[in-house]
Amino acid sequence: MKKLLIILFIIILSVLGYGFYLKNIGGDNAELIIGIGVVLTAFVLMPLFIYHRYKDKDLKNFQFKNFREELEKFHKKDGKDF
Repeated sequence: MKKLLIILFIIILSVLGYGFYLKNIGGDNAELIIGIGVVLTAFVLMPLFIYHRYKDKDLKNFQFKNFREELEKFHKKDGKDF
């Protein structure tokens, strides 16, 4: 999965670079190619990246309730009132 993300990232950077190159020389389809690169980033690369990063994590650790309890424990250790 990591290699797929790297290859996809390079492809998207290439598409964006080509689109900006075309825009610089006055190409007709420059905005279309840049738009395709942005859409690929938003709807393909980012969801795959987020899935890759959080696929084996316990999402209960990221709830606000647990964060609040840990914060209170931390402040009690330091002797500070919360």
